[in-house]
Parts: sequence; C-alpha cells; structure tokens
Amino acid sequence: MHQSEIKIGLIAERKNPPDKRVAFTPAQCLKIQAEFPGIKILVEPSPMRCIPDREYEALGIPVSNDLSNSEILFGIKEVPIEALIPGKTYFFFSHTIKKQAHNRRLLQELLSRKIEMVDYECLLDEKGGRTVAFGRFAGIVGAYNSLRIWLRRNANIELKNASDCSDMVEMLNSVRPFVEKIGNVRIAVTGTGRVGLGAIEVLENLGIKRVQPVEFISAEFNEPVFTVLSSRHYLRHKDNKHWNETEFRTNPSEFVSGFMDFAKQTDILIPCHYWDPAAPALFSKEDISQTEFRISVISDVTCDIEGSIPTTLRASTIKDPFYDISREACQEKAPFSNPENISICAVDNLPCELPLDASEAFGEMLMQHVIPELVSENRPGIEGATITKNGQLCANFSYLKSFSEES
Repeated sequence: MHQSEIKIGLIAERKNPPDKRVAFTPAQCLKIQAEFPGIKILVEPSPMRCIPDREYEALGIPVSNDLSNSEILFGIKEVPIEALIPGKTYFFFSHTIKKQAHNRRLLQELLSRKIEMVDYECLLDEKGGRTVAFGRFAGIVGAYNSLRIWLRRNANIELKNASDCSDMVEMLNSVRPFVEKIGNVRIAVTGTGRVGLGAIEVLENLGIKRVQPVEFISAEFNEPVFTVLSSRHYLRHKDNKHWNETEFRTNPSEFVSGFMDFAKQTDILIPCHYWDPAAPALFSKEDISQTEFRISVISDVTCDIEGSIPTTLRASTIKDPFYDISREACQEKAPFSNPENISICAVDNLPCELPLDASEAFGEMLMQHVIPELVSENRPGIEGATITKNGQLCANFSYLKSFSEES
C-alpha cells in the first residue's frame, strides 16, 4: 500500500436506508493533503451525503464519478456487491467478522475480486482498544431519545428527531428548555466505553446530577439524577464469590444478574454496554411484569435483538424510532398507547442521526490513526485490520475460511 503518491477516493454510500456520513470533511481533505503532499483525494458525487459536493469543490477537492485511478477507497457502510471495484483497497464497516450470514456473499466477492479489505471495526491500538468508531454518537443520540420518550410520556412534549437537527448543539438546545419538566427522574446508564461516555456527555451537558450506584438505590432525590453501571454493579457470581473482572471476561456464563436492585429504582434505562451472549441478560421478560420493576423507558443503544435487554424485540428506525412493550406478555404495542407499557427506542444506526458531527469526529480519528500509516512502511494497525488481500483471508481472519466457502 505504501507508494510515493497515494490516490484516495471517498465513495458515495449506496446502502439502504441511506447513510449521510462520510469519512472526511472537505477541511479534513485539505489538511491531509497539506500534511502529506503525496496524498491526493477525489470525491465521488453523492446527493445524500451530509456535505454537498460543492463544498468539496470550493476547497479544490475534485468531484468525479470515475474513481478508477484511486487505489484506496474510503466508505462507511457495506459497499453493494455490484459497486465493488476489483483490485482496490477498501476501508468500511464490512460486518463480516462475526460470520454475519447476510454478508457472506460480500466476503466471497471481496475474495474473488482480490480486494484488500480493511475493516474499521478491527483497527486496534497496542492494548487492543478500537482506534476509530462512531460509538460516542450512538450514546449521544440514545440519551437524547430517552429524554424524548420521557417528555412525551410524562409531559406531552414532542421533541424533534435528532436527524432533523443540524448538529449536536441544536439537538441539545431543543431539549434544554424542558429539563425542569423532566421531574425527579432516575436514569441508569450501563457501560463505560465510548458509547456510555456519549450518553454521560449528554446528561451532564443538560445539568443532570450524577450519583454513585450505591446512592442511586438507597437515597431519595428531589431532582433528576443518573448513575453509571458497569458489570460488577449488576452481576453476581453463581457461587457468591467476590467480583473478579478477569473471571467474568473468561467465564461469563458463571454469573447471574442482580439488576433488579436497580430496576426497582430506575425510571429510564440507557443500555450502552457490550454484551457477550454467554453472559446473563440484565433482566427477564417475566421480571417486567413485577410491580417493583419501575423502568418505563428503555433507550437501548446496544440493540442486541432479544439479547441483554429482552424487551428489544426488534430494531426500530430513525423514521419510526419508538414502540411500546406490554408488561404482562412482553408483546409489542403501538408507541405511547398505554401508560402502563414500557416505551422502547432501539435504533441500530443512531450515529446517522448526527451525520455531520459524527463524520467530523470519525475523520479526526482516521487522520490520527490511519493516514500516517498509509504513508509508512510500518502499518501494524492497518495490517491487523485487513480481512482479505490478494484473494486470500489474512491470518487474523483465517477463522472465516469455512464460513466464506459455504453457499
């Protein structure tokens, strides 16, 4: 991949529903080319992108339908098979590394077309942490949606979709005047990674007080509060052993949920944690029918269908984000149809609702962690995230061989 001159193409997103995000903004393209004179960037025109083509052209970034001379192509979501150009290097979220059956043919075509596929999800630092991700914005929009539901249910206040806001500032300003209408709500956020930090950012920005988990379940408050829960707060070892993070990561099936302690004191739940299918769910479908199960709003950012949050029966959409769940039978109902129901938001592409903010942040991460490697002989991050190359699976992804050969 290392060359004296590197031609990069920013591809138009073609997956449905449309995604408005882009890998680099016009200003970032200009900065990349200034800092790395060997890099030249070309942009494929797109009527859907959050940044109009003319804004690239205004800064001297050429826009063209012909990307055939671009060796490296940056996108966001999966590229439709018919649009894949053989022999190129692609960066996008392929959603193949967990053997996702719906993308098996995509993996097969990446191999047959001898495409070098670098998956953003696999770009890791020395400690194994992801270097580029949209998780922060999933948490941001997820927290906003939880307040949208709460205000609609309890104060009959309708807030606009985040996707109808020009940016995060407008989104937060749309809810700010109504914070006092929220009342003494108690909010629990699970997860302390990028996603959880995004949710925390919104709640703190709106002036909602953060309290410790022990205080959350034992004290009374006359103002809205939130707490942040990690696994050790709501999981217990089956044999009542002291919490051991390493043991949990190694043997999650040895643990059971103690989340009901928090469910009794929580009005809004914002799940942002990573869930291992071997680990227990936070609660059961039977739990929600209990009178002590206080939660009435769940904005499930994790969106694992029937996973750690059993009330997430399906993913919802940006256009139609909410549905209700009956407590008696855990069945889907029309949104806001009965105050006794639990209202759910389970949009699985939340960062798409703030495409400009998300694109700018994502581009900054790529500029920090990926672009320097492109012009270097030493590319550990990129090489570790390369799934296919020259018609073969790379070593880190050899486990996909049988999956890729199935019909």
